Amino acid sequence: MDLKKCSVWLFLPLVMSVFTAVGLWIVYFIAVEDNKIFPLDLDSRPPIKKPPYISIAGDEPPASCVFSQVMNMAAFLALVISVLRFIQLKPKTINPYLSVSGLVALCLTSFGMTLLGNFQLTNNEQIHNVGTSMTFGFGTLACWIQAILTFKINIKKEGRKAGIPRVILAAAITICVILYFILMSQKLHIHAPRVQWVLVMCFIAYFGTFAVEFRHCRFEIICIENQEHQEIFHSFSENLSDVCSEYQTDQV
Repeated sequence: MDLKKCSVWLFLPLVMSVFTAVGLWIVYFIAVEDNKIFPLDLDSRPPIKKPPYISIAGDEPPASCVFSQVMNMAAFLALVISVLRFIQLKPKTINPYLSVSGLVALCLTSFGMTLLGNFQLTNNEQIHNVGTSMTFGFGTLACWIQAILTFKINIKKEGRKAGIPRVILAAAITICVILYFILMSQKLHIHAPRVQWVLVMCFIAYFGTFAVEFRHCRFEIICIENQEHQEIFHSFSENLSDVCSEYQTDQV
């Protein structure tokens, strides 16, 4: 891959994935150091400490402050990626309903992230659980939709390059979701948090895969002043370059 010919937008999904993953692990280590949870590598549960679920790790300050900030930033970046991905696929989509469904699912996933990040488990368990369900429920659906779109549209003939990892990650996410609820129902609080962390890391990694297609595109915001000089509006250009114009071979 020639980085000189790649769009700078490829860094957006990568930054989102790295930032969110590092932020959540910081939350985990803060909670462990404060003796709020026991480490993931323990084979038996201590009688006093709580299990290392992500929601429990980010339940009390100072970890909860970092957790809220990380989830808010992750939700914002995920929303931006969702919109740009929709715009990228719009001119090429054969089935618009599938593309719109992917956008809606990703947007609801982003909203779920804000709920679980800002409503801690002990403060408002009901809203927190709703946010968790939205994040992983709609998130899993969005992963499968995007995997299907990757193969169908096949941008720059790289459908297999991006599609196969997405199918693997989507399958891993689905398996982890099912396994997580099974372990939770059996109250196996040693193994369930481990599955949850694997699930979250796979989900975060999925967003990073959008860098494959984003490196081919340039997204522009056009500022136009109206005739009365009273307002300025911002819009993505869809008529000239469909907001996402593919790089030519001689462009940097």
